[in-house]
Amino acid sequence: MEQENLTTTVTEFVLLGLTQSPELQRFLFIVFSIVYLTTWLGNFTIIITVITEHQLHTPMYFLLANLAFMDVGDSSVNAPKFLAGLLSQRKTISFNECFLQMFFFHFIAGAMSFCLVGMAVDRYVAIYKPLRYLTIMNPGVLVGIVVLAWLGGLAHSAVQIGLLLQLPFCGPNVLDNFYCDVPQVIKLACTETHLLELQMVFNGGVLLVMIFIILLISYATILVKIRTYLTEGKHKALLTCGTQITVVCLIFIPCIFIYARPFQKFTLDKVVSVIYTVITPMLNPMIYTLRNAEMKKAIKRLMRRVLCSRREINT
Repeated sequence: MEQENLTTTVTEFVLLGLTQSPELQRFLFIVFSIVYLTTWLGNFTIIITVITEHQLHTPMYFLLANLAFMDVGDSSVNAPKFLAGLLSQRKTISFNECFLQMFFFHFIAGAMSFCLVGMAVDRYVAIYKPLRYLTIMNPGVLVGIVVLAWLGGLAHSAVQIGLLLQLPFCGPNVLDNFYCDVPQVIKLACTETHLLELQMVFNGGVLLVMIFIILLISYATILVKIRTYLTEGKHKALLTCGTQITVVCLIFIPCIFIYARPFQKFTLDKVVSVIYTVITPMLNPMIYTLRNAEMKKAIKRLMRRVLCSRREINT
């Protein structure tokens, strides 16, 4: 594939994608189209159920619905371009579109990380301050958590992209990935980037590790409280915390693998990228619904209402 002339400014990037085999590309298109549609269906089912079911108008489900919205947004930043690339032999993305993709991906992913912190706080208050739970986690506090999560994601992404935009891109334009991301794009700059890479690792990777450790310590504290002191609703509390810990691990472990190290190429990078950009947003709603009896009952009630309304329309 041709690269831009070394004396000109890069106007587009060439994405190598997951594979160069046309047959495998068509197969992957079918597989990941189903995954993407399942992501939308699962997450919007959660959002609609939380909105329409009065029993789910609680702090925990409010935060869960926001997380589901972030899942849809995060997967939609990369998945459409990824799917379109699987149907094309030459996969290109303009310079501006590439940077916008990185900005929104890190914006929403950062907001999701901070939202998970908010969900951990919610569980901590529910277990340690059960009598004051609804007083502490009032609507104002919940809105504040969500707003701070989005502002945190915005700050994180703005720093990442702001540092990248200072770099000159005047030569190589081939990205060995299926979407634009910081570790690959920074390597194409026509200047020394070692110090900047360390800054990126600190802003992304170190932040991820710190939040992950804080979340693990928080949930460990909560689990100790549940197992030691809680008697009523113990099984439900353990299931809820176990579900949230599973989602935290699914999101943070792959991201830490990519961003918490110097930007060197590893064989597993593409596989791990597929997991946290495409697969995890699909799995999150499944995990929350399959391990949550209250959510499953609410979804069944919603489905019954939808079916009944359709029958009334037909008759």
